[in-house]
Amino acid sequence: MSPVRLGGDSRFVVVVGCGRLGSYIADTLSRQGHSVVVVDRHAAAFSELSGEFSGFFVEGDATEVAVLRQAKLDKADALIAATEDDAVNMLVAQVGSSHFKVKKVLARVFDRNREDLCSRLGIETVCPSDVVGDIFLSALTGPREGS
Repeated sequence: MSPVRLGGDSRFVVVVGCGRLGSYIADTLSRQGHSVVVVDRHAAAFSELSGEFSGFFVEGDATEVAVLRQAKLDKADALIAATEDDAVNMLVAQVGSSHFKVKKVLARVFDRNREDLCSRLGIETVCPSDVVGDIFLSALTGPREGS
C-alpha cells in the first residue's frame, strides 16, 4: 500500500511518539512537503526517522505543557499522538484540543474500550487492531485470485 497523500496546502503537524508508526507518519508528511515536529522522550527514537526527514524534533515528555510549547503546538494545524501508551495519547490529545486549540487531533488507542471515552471528549481515535482487522476481513471477502 502506498501512503495517503494530504491534499491542499502545506500543513504544520506535530507528531508525538517516534516509534515505527510516528516515524512513518513524520517521514511521509515531511516527504510530501509538510512542516513536521516530532516529540519523543528518548533521543534515540529519532534514529527511526529517515535521512530525508526535513522537520524538527523535540526531546521531552509530551505530557508536559512546556514540551508541547517547545514543539510549537499552538501553531499546529494537526496533532497526532502515536506513542505506545493509550493514557499518554489521550492526555496529549485532550491538551492539544482544549488548551492549544489544535483543529485536527488524532490519538492512537490500542484499547477499544477507551474509544468511547475519547469520543465523549471529542478526541478522534485510530485503533490499530480495528484497522488491521478490517483489512484482513476485507481481504477474506474480496475476490479470489485467478477467478
